[in-house]
Amino acid sequence: MMSKGVAAIGECMLELSGQNGPDWRLGYAGDTFNTLWALAALTDGSATYVSAFGDDPFSHRQIEFFSENGIGVGTSPVITGARPGLYAITLDGAERSFTYWRSDSAARQLAADPDALKKNLENQSLIYFSGITLAILDPDARTTLVKAISSARAAGSRIAFDPNYRPRLWPDRETAQAAIADALAVSDIALPTFPDEQMLHGDRTPADTAKRIGQSVREVIVKNGELPALVSVGSEQQEVAAVHVARPVDTTGAGDSFNGGYLAARLAGLEPADAVSRAHRVAAKVVQVRGALAPFDVLREAFIE
Repeated sequence: MMSKGVAAIGECMLELSGQNGPDWRLGYAGDTFNTLWALAALTDGSATYVSAFGDDPFSHRQIEFFSENGIGVGTSPVITGARPGLYAITLDGAERSFTYWRSDSAARQLAADPDALKKNLENQSLIYFSGITLAILDPDARTTLVKAISSARAAGSRIAFDPNYRPRLWPDRETAQAAIADALAVSDIALPTFPDEQMLHGDRTPADTAKRIGQSVREVIVKNGELPALVSVGSEQQEVAAVHVARPVDTTGAGDSFNGGYLAARLAGLEPADAVSRAHRVAAKVVQVRGALAPFDVLREAFIE
């Protein structure tokens, strides 16, 4: 029997943000974790972050932080001698740039134990992953991951995927295009961002993105910043206006929280256009707080208002 649980697969890094002179605030974030954070706030079932972790004090504290907020790690492997990736957020007004230290992070070994990976994905209502999840893995590990996701889908899990193309993580566009196409082929919901798709595929409009991805995935939501999101389900398309925020504080995690809000709404039975409206409200709240993770009560207030 399918549980009410949700799982996200990827890399959660140490996050340095909120620089005040020489001091930084240490937190935890990563694209799929940010989405799972919103899902954990907005759904009632279990939440599992599927990754791989180090055995250092930072990794231990990271797992404790997850647990304190109702997020488990299932049978994710602990890699002796490994440690988390790290990134720092630099803000120019509300817009952010990132500096990364992640080349040897433990999460790159998240598919090293296929049996543990498969077990983590069993009986989940929803499984979510991204192009960044794919990009941090070597080709064999990507194949292992997609195979495990395909098996979970065949067993009844709904699969959601955000291509989230980041050029610096890929050796070339062609490799990214092929890996992302394989992921879309095992997905039920796609959550692309138009500027990313324009960069990766040369799409001229969000409708072009929806049409191309719609050949593989029936339910496609094309995000486009403060512009309307395009809802494409089968042959039907509809734009849903974003929520304007006059003075955003920090746009980190906005798209990820949109994804979490959307998926939570769909799990609750809302139709896609209504789910996008909820997702816009959630994202609008997130850009009004520092860092990628808004407090659960802030996310819930935005979701239900």
